[in-house]
Amino acid sequence: MRVLEIVGDPAFAEIVGPSELAWLEARINDSKPGKPTIPCLARGKDVPAKKEEIIRQLWLRRLTQDYRYPIERITCEYPVTFGRDTSKRADIVVFDEDRRTVPYIMIEVKAPKLKDGKDQLNSYTHATGAPLALWSSGYETKVWNRLDPNQLNPIPDIPRADQTIEDIANEPWTIDDLIENEKDREKAAGKAQTLRDLIVEMEDDVLANAGVDVFEEVFKLIFTKLYDEKACHSGINTHLIFRNSNTSAQLKKKIQSLFEKANEEWPGVFPKGDQIRLSPDHLKVVVASLESWKLFNSNLDIIDDAFEYLSSKSSKGEKGQYFTPRWVIDMCVKMLNPQESESVIDTAAGSAGFTVHTMFHVWGNIMDELGLPRSNLFTMDAKPARCTKYVGDKAFAIDFDEKSVRVSRCLNLIAGDGDTNVLHLNTLDWANWDEAVKQDEWSDTYGPGWTRLRKLRADPKSNEYRAFNFDVLMANPPFAGDIKQRELLARYELGHKENGKYESKVGRDLLFIERNLDFLKPGGRMAVVLPQGRFNNSSDARVRKFIMERCRILAVVGLHPNTFKPHTGTKTSVLFVQKWNDDPAAGPVCPKQNDYEIFFATQQAESVNNRGEKVYVTDPETGQRIRDEHGHFIVRHDLFNHEGITQDGIAEAFQQFAAKERLSFFR
Repeated sequence: MRVLEIVGDPAFAEIVGPSELAWLEARINDSKPGKPTIPCLARGKDVPAKKEEIIRQLWLRRLTQDYRYPIERITCEYPVTFGRDTSKRADIVVFDEDRRTVPYIMIEVKAPKLKDGKDQLNSYTHATGAPLALWSSGYETKVWNRLDPNQLNPIPDIPRADQTIEDIANEPWTIDDLIENEKDREKAAGKAQTLRDLIVEMEDDVLANAGVDVFEEVFKLIFTKLYDEKACHSGINTHLIFRNSNTSAQLKKKIQSLFEKANEEWPGVFPKGDQIRLSPDHLKVVVASLESWKLFNSNLDIIDDAFEYLSSKSSKGEKGQYFTPRWVIDMCVKMLNPQESESVIDTAAGSAGFTVHTMFHVWGNIMDELGLPRSNLFTMDAKPARCTKYVGDKAFAIDFDEKSVRVSRCLNLIAGDGDTNVLHLNTLDWANWDEAVKQDEWSDTYGPGWTRLRKLRADPKSNEYRAFNFDVLMANPPFAGDIKQRELLARYELGHKENGKYESKVGRDLLFIERNLDFLKPGGRMAVVLPQGRFNNSSDARVRKFIMERCRILAVVGLHPNTFKPHTGTKTSVLFVQKWNDDPAAGPVCPKQNDYEIFFATQQAESVNNRGEKVYVTDPETGQRIRDEHGHFIVRHDLFNHEGITQDGIAEAFQQFAAKERLSFFR
């Protein structure tokens, strides 16, 4: 089609829909070869049919047909004066109904970056006094209400000719409205703004000058919005409360009340009595920006990306620990195959992806056994009692970073229907855990989970926290920085040289290897992400020997070099092991042997490009991204078969290997 040729993207057909595409196609005039034209609705003459003009005519049609503005109120190339400069032109202007020379809506349909378009419109509305601004790239549209000369407040849409701005801002929304917004963003694929992009924009425009902890305040609002979506879905509220409506002061009271209800529903993430510290005016802008996003997303990606950006500003990134991509987590879960009867722990939790995706795996099996649809992901729907009991009894996570712990607790509380065993502890420094748990504030928050963790000690009657009886452990420990504290190194075999003397320093990830093995019962199994050098460097030969003396090495899977970009380009692999065990009474049998097969594989397909952007599976004919059964785009990889849509990968090959080797967890 000529329209798609001019725009240069077949995906544009899905964005505009068949009726708008047919309208545009019918108006293209090819009488002059190589110089197509299109009649302008506002100017009454043929103009060159370039990409920008196609989008402008599309919006002129929408303004007149969908929003019902008479063409007499609309003009194109409206001059905007800045002092003596009269060279600027607004693409489209809709004039005020009563004052036909006064701009009411300023519209830019050029395709710069969103930030550039917003800055341009901000200057135009400031110069003209127009209360509304709209930016559209053809794939994505943003609308703002000008509150003061320096503040554009996001609103969901421009009003129709028979509506006011207040009508749009105060219109009740339900979950269905959020789903429609989500579908619009999905149509635009990689050309649409992500939640992470939105947070960066809010930080630049609003939060940087708000005098608050950005992580804390954005986290509170995401937490509050998750509760609002669940309350609306479950019928507690007939419509969404998290909306930018009323005055700034009234909005602050409304959102604070909603936050307090969320804190009651999911305790232990924020202190009791905590307050939203954004000023009413700043809060109004942030709520307006977030209100159209549906955060309950069954694969957690939408929230994970946002939290990783926020957390990367803290000490987490400095220690070389980054949230593990969900596709890597899913591969590990599929390869270790945790069961409902088995306990699992992540000792370097981050956002607790390993724990949450283990829940998804076990829930799926439970739902299959109960003959119920596989509602096994992160949704607003209530789960059967067996599912929530598994979360409370079997799923654990630990992290030393307090912010990461709260993110983990938030997601686990919601997934586990108000229950979680995510604890704020220094995994490596178990000898000082008693000091942490003596604090009343710590005990109030983490007490129930701590009680359950204590029961899983190898010797529940002792006061020792070194050895535990976990069935499965999955973790991505920090792989930057060394431990030099003599007191801490003294507790570890790897903290000593072979002659018994202390090492001057030991890599943090190496101590995690030893510590993680202490968490496992005999026959327990582990997946751990490590720098590739640990498998190759001659200086780490002793570490490899240490592991082989205690475990059967099941598999080594090399990850793509871009896996953790843009944070780091460190090449990583996942090590899978099972502790030796000849005693069926102690745990799954894994008889010690000197000669055995090891599964090796390397990820070939690029999941993240050099810029740190996800690479998605696309239809070879249309070039459009493919969605799974939940409506989510599928990240490209060769780690496992995604719901029967992609080909079998490394996980399936390992499962065949495990069955052939008669491993205890795949017989």
